[in-house]
Amino acid sequence: MTELNAQQLLKDLANDLHDYLSDQNISDPVFIGIQTGGVWVAKALQSLLNNKQKLGVLDITFYRDDFSRTGIQPTVKPSKLPLGVDDKHIILVDDVLHTGRTVRAALNEIFDYGRPASVSLVVLVQRNGNELPIQADVAACKLNLEPTQHIKLSGPEPLELKVLEVTAHPNSE
Repeated sequence: MTELNAQQLLKDLANDLHDYLSDQNISDPVFIGIQTGGVWVAKALQSLLNNKQKLGVLDITFYRDDFSRTGIQPTVKPSKLPLGVDDKHIILVDDVLHTGRTVRAALNEIFDYGRPASVSLVVLVQRNGNELPIQADVAACKLNLEPTQHIKLSGPEPLELKVLEVTAHPNSE
C-alpha cells in the first residue's frame, strides 16, 4: 500500500485549475462533484479557489452502463444541481479517472438538466486503463498502475489517498 499526499495534490490541483480557468477565460464556474469522492474534492477546490457558487452533487448510479453487469447493488443518493446548467461553465470533479464510464454517466445526467456552455473535467488522479476516449482537462497527478492496484480516497476529513493491492480487478472508477 502506498499513500499519496492528498493535501498537496489538492493544492497543486487548485493552482492548475486556477491557471486553466484563466487561460480559458472562465470566471465564476459552477462546480459539480460526483458522489462521493468527487464531492469531497470539489468542496476542497471551491474553498481553495474562494468560489462562492452553490456546489452541485451528482449521483450517477442509474446512468452507469455496467451496474447490472457487475452485480453492484446501487444505493442511490439524490443529485442536487444548481438552478439550471444552461449556458453555465461547469467544472465536473471526480477523485479518480480510470475507465471513463463514471464521467460518461455524469455527462449524460448533466445534459438531462440542460445545455451548459462548457464542461471541464477535473480529477485528483488520472490513471491508466481508459476504456472510453475521456481525459481530464486538469489532473493533479497521472499514475500508471498494475491491474491488481486500485486507488482509494477516504475522507472527508482528512482526505487520504492510497494505492491498494486488490485480488480482483475493481469494477468501478
